[in-house]
Amino acid sequence: MTEPHVTLDPRSLNPVEEKLRGPLEDQLSSALQAATVRVGDRYTGESVEQVTAMLLEEAKAGLHPDIAAGFHPDHDQLRQVAEVIVSRTR
Repeated sequence: MTEPHVTLDPRSLNPVEEKLRGPLEDQLSSALQAATVRVGDRYTGESVEQVTAMLLEEAKAGLHPDIAAGFHPDHDQLRQVAEVIVSRTR
């Protein structure tokens, strides 16, 4: 599986967020990648929707609370990551 990467839409960013876009994308991507490993290691047959929720929860847990509060990844893309985790164990 390729490691998930977060890309922020520059049209949705305020000037401060735009200035910090690269480091912010790196931090969000790192948190999501770590969450993918943790959830994959703990996977015990949960549904794709459950794994999707677990990924989001784990990724947010790895972020500063202010950043986590604003982290709203695309559900469909997060679900694709969850589908890979589920399919690897079948």
